[in-house]
Amino acid sequence: KDGILSRTADTTVSAGDLLTNDKYRNFDLALDWRISEGGNSGIMYRATEGNDYVWQSGPEMQILDDARHSDGKLAITSAGSAFAIYPAPRGVVHKAGEWNAARILVRGNHVEHWLNGKKLFSYELGSPDWAARVAASKFKSMSNYGKAPEGYIALQDHGDKVEFRNIRIKVLP
Repeated sequence: KDGILSRTADTTVSAGDLLTNDKYRNFDLALDWRISEGGNSGIMYRATEGNDYVWQSGPEMQILDDARHSDGKLAITSAGSAFAIYPAPRGVVHKAGEWNAARILVRGNHVEHWLNGKKLFSYELGSPDWAARVAASKFKSMSNYGKAPEGYIALQDHGDKVEFRNIRIKVLP
């Protein structure tokens, strides 16, 4: 509605994650997101089929109300983080109810997370550092986590009100 894709906070309705029709290998994804107070959601990328949930295969940029959600207490699970793998610096995310500009850049195994014009971090999928972090996380038992050379981009339904606008995906060579 009015250019905004919205997941309402009606917990009686299971909306489900939204996945792209196409799979992406190298891309520059930019979008604006706004989360409700205490809300949680995410953007998964290079997600594959064959699991119960897309988060079991695709790395996630966390969308969160850091001030009111328990995941906001730790940088490794706060807004902008590669959820439970790479922490996001503090003080970049806007408060609940305000728009945030996110960008995820993926070229080969190189990944960058950006939030509100600030580069939060970069990492290399499959690197020794990546492997060690995954092995120390809840994803350690998920054999295909973060390993797909291409996959879907997904907007997570975590049950909370979240809104998206200005979604742009540029395919890179």
